[in-house]
Amino acid sequence: MPEIQQRRLGRTNLMVNEIGLGAMDTPNSPAGAQTLRTAENGGINFVDTAREYSGSEFLIGQHVRELGKTSFLLASKTFSRNINGSQRDIDKSIATLGVKYLPLYQLHDISSPESWAEVCDENEGALAGLKIAQFRGLINHIGVSSHNTKLLEELIKSNEFDTVMLEYSAFYPDTASIIDLAVEYDIGVIVMRPVGGSGRASAIRTAITDGYNGPLTPANLLRYVLANPGVSVAIPGTRYPSHVIENIATAIKSTPMSKMEAANLEAEAARLY
Repeated sequence: MPEIQQRRLGRTNLMVNEIGLGAMDTPNSPAGAQTLRTAENGGINFVDTAREYSGSEFLIGQHVRELGKTSFLLASKTFSRNINGSQRDIDKSIATLGVKYLPLYQLHDISSPESWAEVCDENEGALAGLKIAQFRGLINHIGVSSHNTKLLEELIKSNEFDTVMLEYSAFYPDTASIIDLAVEYDIGVIVMRPVGGSGRASAIRTAITDGYNGPLTPANLLRYVLANPGVSVAIPGTRYPSHVIENIATAIKSTPMSKMEAANLEAEAARLY
């Protein structure tokens, strides 16, 4: 049976399937529990959540406890900017998720110079808290997410992080050079919003139902992201089992995307949205 291809998550040396699951909105669906089961049964092994995603860690924790174990590599995040708050969040994440440790914990949305300065304070910053948790064996690797392209370059060059989470898609191709930089530093690249975010994805699916037959489809948007060899894993936000099945099928059947096809997809994304 065909399986999802694996990619190396940078210097963590973790092998992750190239399609993961973004679990921010998964609890907002009555099919959320089935979505997680479908993902695990289908071979997805990387799931991203956060303390601030309402009900997300709790739902995943229920899934883990029902199975007694999980093949998921779980990654969570903290919005806390200080040393004590970040450690409290890690303790809460581990307890809620029902695991003994987390392979990856990330600083969430470091998108301004002020937030970066705050978290990297040597004595009081959240980064110091994550390093303490790492020393205690509660987390294995440290990552960061950001929506600021300019700041992402500084975050990568600080060499403090094993992974970086950023937005990249046909709607948002400007981070391609940032992905290249992360590869130079052997930092794993986690792509959020690979199909443009839940709003655009829903609009695209509605348009297809209404007769749109152009190139801008969820499958082509995923192919666009996976065509970049610097991407370690793409994590489309997923609420429904059917979308998990579609994403897995796209990954398994994915064919290389030519530069011309990618350029046409970018143009269509810009034209319609």
